[in-house]
Amino acid sequence: MILFTLTTTVALYALSVTIANVSLPQMQGALSVTQDQIALVVTFNIVATAVATPLTGWLTARFGQRRLVLFSVAAFTTATLMCGLSRSLEMLVFFRVAQGLFGAPLAPLSQAIVLAVYPQDKHGTVTSIFGMGVVLGPIIAPTLGGYLSEEYGWPWVFYMIVPFGVASLMGCWVYVIDSVRGARVRFDWTGFIALSIAIACFQLMLDRGERNGWLESTEIVLLICAAALGIYLFVVHTFTTDRPFLNPHLFLDRNFVLGITLTLLFGMVSFTPMTLLPTLLQNLRGYPDSLIGLILGARGAGSLLGFGILFFGNRYDPRIWLTAGFALQAIAGWQMAQFDINLTTWGVASASFLQGVGTGFLWVPLTLVIFNTLPRELFPEGSSIFHLVRNLGSSIHISLSVALVLHSAKINYAHLTEAVTPFTEAWRVPALIGALSTASEQHLALISAEIQRQALMIGYINAFYFHSLTALAALPLIMLVRIRKPD
Repeated sequence: MILFTLTTTVALYALSVTIANVSLPQMQGALSVTQDQIALVVTFNIVATAVATPLTGWLTARFGQRRLVLFSVAAFTTATLMCGLSRSLEMLVFFRVAQGLFGAPLAPLSQAIVLAVYPQDKHGTVTSIFGMGVVLGPIIAPTLGGYLSEEYGWPWVFYMIVPFGVASLMGCWVYVIDSVRGARVRFDWTGFIALSIAIACFQLMLDRGERNGWLESTEIVLLICAAALGIYLFVVHTFTTDRPFLNPHLFLDRNFVLGITLTLLFGMVSFTPMTLLPTLLQNLRGYPDSLIGLILGARGAGSLLGFGILFFGNRYDPRIWLTAGFALQAIAGWQMAQFDINLTTWGVASASFLQGVGTGFLWVPLTLVIFNTLPRELFPEGSSIFHLVRNLGSSIHISLSVALVLHSAKINYAHLTEAVTPFTEAWRVPALIGALSTASEQHLALISAEIQRQALMIGYINAFYFHSLTALAALPLIMLVRIRKPD
């Protein structure tokens, strides 16, 4: 019952991420914002989770597991309700940040409790069950969320989560107990604040860089300086204080360092397509929200299949599954990079399904690699860093991919317009130009819109190639992992 309750609880965060992605195009239109601005709804939620995740260990020691879980679930559910009531981008982003902050302890704390309850030889099976339960949310959420968004509006994608939050709160109230009692412990506020400033400034720089012209903007330069200063202070303080915010002894473990690096790459490739595909399908192809939800649901179905296979195959070397998972991510990215403006529903759904299978293959072996040689007393801190790095990788890669889409679109629009002049050879062939004429302002507007559509499609293709290359970068690191057999 503890495993079932905590799996349901962690599924709340997965619900909030995937269900919001379905309605990004509708939010963009309703709030009258651009594509890079609406991406803040996703990236700021992930960044808030990343910043607050390392607090889990201290909060658990200070307040106890039971009180922390109950407060996090209740506050997360309230923030989700307020997201649905938001009527401006600023208000929506604020409550998405609150959603991330309050939901941050749920995943690492639940994972640490589950791993502590079961013996090491059961960790593979339990992690598979834990993961299978978590991906049920991404399967149901996009499909149901797409329907609700299309029929009743985007706020209902948030309202839908509230009943699940209440049910999870009741389950945690009954089954979660305090195996770790509250205690007064010292907290390294200097390290926490320095790391938070570094992460927030770096993410804000990535989100606003393309719009402001990168280093040509004073704001971007100041954000880079603040992020660099924050990370410098954090590193120096960590190695000079008695009780740092993050224990540096964790990074003396070879497997842990390699596992965290692979987790960063896993975070980069896990959520990016789910952010890019909804805007691509609706803005360039006119897909309704309900159909977009079904397509994103194919990814969740693939993840469920991957976790199901791992449930029976976790006794094999995790390096095999890591290689297969990242290889499938690379293949899915390459498949999406072959899309053109006339992409098909089956093509997008099959690529999403393949990407989901790769995601399902990666979660369990990554957990086994990270915790394989780590002392049990370091599990809570190790779990916090695991989720911090995973979320940070997701937010960074989403921001870079959106910036790549927009930057590529600008460049290709400029190149394509060079070919649309009355002096172009193709313009003299009636069979090619049809009834279009450069002498008509209405025709010029139509031509400009089509060029913009084609240029934006090239930007998405470049982002999918970026996704594939990121997955391939993980393959050499897998060969360096060493697995210790359980006693």
